[in-house]
Amino acid sequence: MTTALRRLRNYIDGEFRDAADGRTTEVVNPATGEPYATAPLSGSEDVDAAMAAAEAAFPAWRDLIPAERQKVLLKIADRFEERAEELIAAESENCGKPIALVRSEEIPPMVDQIRFFAGAARMLEGRSAGEYMDGFTSIIRREPVGVCAQVAPWNYPMMMAVWKFAPALAAGNTVVIKPSDTTPASTVLIADIIGSVLDELGHPRGVFNVVCGDRETGRLMVEHKVPAMASITGSVRAGMQVAESASKDLKRVHLELGGKAPVVVFEDTDIAKAVEDIATAGYFNAGQDCTAATRVLVQESIHDEFVAALAKAASETKTGAVDDEDVLYGPLNNANQLKQVKGFIERLPAHAKIEAGGEQVGEKGYFFAPTVVSGLKQDDEIVQQEVFGPVITVQSFTDEKQAVEWANGVEYALASSVWTKDHARAMRMSKVLDFGCVWINTHIPLVAEMPHGGFKKSGYGKDLSAYGFDDYTRIKHVMTSLDG
Repeated sequence: MTTALRRLRNYIDGEFRDAADGRTTEVVNPATGEPYATAPLSGSEDVDAAMAAAEAAFPAWRDLIPAERQKVLLKIADRFEERAEELIAAESENCGKPIALVRSEEIPPMVDQIRFFAGAARMLEGRSAGEYMDGFTSIIRREPVGVCAQVAPWNYPMMMAVWKFAPALAAGNTVVIKPSDTTPASTVLIADIIGSVLDELGHPRGVFNVVCGDRETGRLMVEHKVPAMASITGSVRAGMQVAESASKDLKRVHLELGGKAPVVVFEDTDIAKAVEDIATAGYFNAGQDCTAATRVLVQESIHDEFVAALAKAASETKTGAVDDEDVLYGPLNNANQLKQVKGFIERLPAHAKIEAGGEQVGEKGYFFAPTVVSGLKQDDEIVQQEVFGPVITVQSFTDEKQAVEWANGVEYALASSVWTKDHARAMRMSKVLDFGCVWINTHIPLVAEMPHGGFKKSGYGKDLSAYGFDDYTRIKHVMTSLDG
């Protein structure tokens, strides 16, 4: 006996719709490896309809006074709290995430982030007016850019949707967002929440739209003539493709891509505390985090002690069922990702040593054991490339100069951390580390008020903070003659 699959739909101009041509794709629960839903595999007709709805809604949404947009976002945040258990269930099924961790680690920050941008909606200001030429006054207008095409990833589909729609809507833009083809469920639920709020407050339905689909759907969105901006959180390859596609009509592009965060541990560090925090930051969400603490550089004098402690922490870290409150993380998101992580382990060079883990676990789903690999060299594949799994690598460095050279010696530049009791050393390292974020004696905390974004192949543009809000605005100079 087979169980009927749940039917997910696009959300376009305030209505839930199937793909125009009826095509669908199966959505798999990574904790079981079994499909639980179908979602539209949207094509050009669906993208056209969503863009038309967003374009039609833009003038009215743009022209609202900021306080009115703030009311909408505040009500959306309230509704997220009211429907938290639905969101938790959807995200857990989407990703196989432990229910308790979605409840404690995702819902509260998401609600806070929406409320932060609700406040930012009332800060659309430019520099003060002034006379910079005799007889003329200049003012600066800050305006929304228009329709935003947004593509969200599968590692945090619900939270990344918030990071995209909240600043965009706050600034007066309208949105067409595409979730990953493997994780559409929570974004479709978010559409139901936002749509109900827009209806209740009497705003245009086309302000927020969701189009499900695959890479081709995303390409159609980015290349569409309507959006003024394309935003993506995803792989470096996907970011490059988006930048190339958007260049054809010079769209603005906002890219948050991969990471390979160095975790630089000096010999004066409290090893037990560092290991505890680094293991959590490396294995949380199965290491499927662009900022994950998965590339550890340890000063040689404490290397062996540190590796032994980290391997012990890995062996005590638990992965498993979504309803088990003792697990730190769930499965990898999909079969392809499991294959990728396995491939890194299978291709390890002879000088590498697996200190813990290194294998798939469980009889079903895409679970992978917490893993520690030591004995690595700077040019090894697993050091240079993003694994995006519960795998922590360890290298041994001699001095501060070598630590900086190796830390910066990758193509990514999103996040990093330094572990030391020496304040001067921490300040020197924070200056020279070429990453968008440097944590000191911690790794991975984020707050709505501070920017998140990197350099180099980690992309450009910022999420969160006033800087993230600014990315969804444009600047206009207005000059008026004083002659009347």
